[in-house]
Amino acid sequence: MGRSIEFVNRSGSDCYKWDSEQAQGTLPLWVADMDFKAAKPIREAMQRRLDHGVFGYSIVPQANYDAVSNWFARRHGWKGINRDNLLYTTAVVPAIAAIFAALKARKQQSAAGPCTPLRVLTFTPAYNCFFACIENMGCELVDSPLVVRGNRYEIDWTDVESKAKSADVFLLCNPHNPTGRVWSLEELERLADIMRREHLFVLSDEIHCEFTFPGHYYTPFATLAHDDANYCVCMSASKAFNIAGLLCATIFVPNPELHAQINHALEVHEVNGLNPFGLVAQVAAYNECGEWLDELNKLIYSNFCYLRDALKKDLPMLVLHETEGTYLAWVNVSALGMSAHKFCDRLASEAKVLLNPSEMYGCTNYVRINLATSPEILQEAVSKITEYIHSIYRVG
Repeated sequence: MGRSIEFVNRSGSDCYKWDSEQAQGTLPLWVADMDFKAAKPIREAMQRRLDHGVFGYSIVPQANYDAVSNWFARRHGWKGINRDNLLYTTAVVPAIAAIFAALKARKQQSAAGPCTPLRVLTFTPAYNCFFACIENMGCELVDSPLVVRGNRYEIDWTDVESKAKSADVFLLCNPHNPTGRVWSLEELERLADIMRREHLFVLSDEIHCEFTFPGHYYTPFATLAHDDANYCVCMSASKAFNIAGLLCATIFVPNPELHAQINHALEVHEVNGLNPFGLVAQVAAYNECGEWLDELNKLIYSNFCYLRDALKKDLPMLVLHETEGTYLAWVNVSALGMSAHKFCDRLASEAKVLLNPSEMYGCTNYVRINLATSPEILQEAVSKITEYIHSIYRVG
């Protein structure tokens, strides 16, 4: 493992991934957070804040706006982010809920009579919290299933163009969870053109943007939007720097009127108060931890290569999809002759390895595997999976 990437045994630390009831006694490769200690500059910044000794209500200082703006300009070529078009909240899912609330209010205000639900178009399979958020906010899901070609997911352009005609919002996950697609510049440009032509608002969740594999590059949706302000972007340092529990996320909103409406929704839903530790951690992450993140990406990719080679050698009936980013592997288990949900249940019960079944993401036949752990943990888990499948199918 890299010199600055430190694995931590999280068992017994009250973390959801390792200590929740269903995870007890297993190797948990499910919940999307990492088993690595936060980078040293983050811990040092938090220690300085701790030493201050007072943890009352906090404002967002200019340093946070500057850190976000400078990071995305320097790292991803996204220039022009400023304080006037940023909002802060606790996490990306509450941000999405607040944006839906603001867009629903806009739709109701413009309707001459009774207003239909806000119709949200998104690709499936999809991050499971998208489904919950759409339902909880009284919106209507319009799903456009991605299509499998070879061992790679692609966009069904005919389907998405057709369904965009009757939707209000396009909810994009860039890069995509759970399939690991890093949308290409050409794909994003075509999507932007479709949404502009059909007058859809684009809400882009870019929380996984820092994880890309060699040969693949994240493109911020905002860099393709030109002068059109009919979009917003949700981002957070939480996923990349393993600080999700500190509750700090950012929304980029270029439209001033919508900025005020989303800010109001954040206030109504009481998700605009921030943890002081999250604020200082974000500044340290974006200002001081680029090299740490580079090393982390190499480790994640190494874990992916190990999984790819191990499955090819010992479990060729399982198909690992061509992952391009995130730290989430997506594996087709249909050859086992049981649902992904049943397989995951049996695997957890009998082999003590915990994975996510694809039914929770809106499709069948797949499991999601979290690669953000130590090589030793991953190797042990893969060994247990291999032994279990060989035992029930008498392989070898």
